Amino acid sequence: MSARREVVGRAGELLRLHRAPELLTVVNVWDVVSAKVVAGTEGTLALATASHSIAASRGYEDGENIPVDEMLAEVARIVAATDLPVSADLEAGYGDAADTVRRAIGVGVVGANLEDQMKPLDEAVRVVEQVMEAARAEGVDDFVLNARTDAFVLGKDRDRGEVLADAVERGRAFLEAGAPVVFVPGALTEDEVSTLVDALGPQRLTLIGLPGVPPLRRLEELGVARVSYGPLSQRVALTALQELVEDVHRGGGVPDSVRPLN
Repeated sequence: MSARREVVGRAGELLRLHRAPELLTVVNVWDVVSAKVVAGTEGTLALATASHSIAASRGYEDGENIPVDEMLAEVARIVAATDLPVSADLEAGYGDAADTVRRAIGVGVVGANLEDQMKPLDEAVRVVEQVMEAARAEGVDDFVLNARTDAFVLGKDRDRGEVLADAVERGRAFLEAGAPVVFVPGALTEDEVSTLVDALGPQRLTLIGLPGVPPLRRLEELGVARVSYGPLSQRVALTALQELVEDVHRGGGVPDSVRPLN
């Protein structure tokens, strides 16, 4: 099978996983070894990169401080390390979202997160349209753009109801512009999740698995398409590392539960 046919096939599979009534869970990865561990764990159906984690592993602050070439180079290594469909967190697109997505497709990526950063809605919608046009031009009609609205991330000091209304308005606009799914990160309540699913439709909403978010089984019942974990998976790994260091300093050592995963 040609490389392009493989990409098209993986894109179709990733879209199918989002459309299925079963909740898709993706524990985010940031390099080849994390990708291999997650991909090799039973139950994993797709991978997603975490831009924050990739940037941190290379010494950059989050927020498009890592050069796009470095980000895409790491994403390419991850894609090459697995047969699973891979979605890439591309922040806000590094100045040219459509071109960045085109380049990501070129290394085998079949989905992407893109932040709206609460830019004017018409501008954010135009970016979604341009990205989906770029994907179609590359022959990947089923590209899974996970159009992210930062309504809750950037609206913490605003009335919660107004923030939810913004998320609904922007999410609907992104779907109308061609995005298959909408990402609304934040510590959402069950009522807020239910409102978003009612407004966007079942299997159109994706969330981040923050502490306090409703349990996965309940999110599946509500009709959420996907839950990912962003930088939290790397933080779990780094917490384990720090706990090892602390235990060593107390005179302990490596716990018996450690697995030879590399």
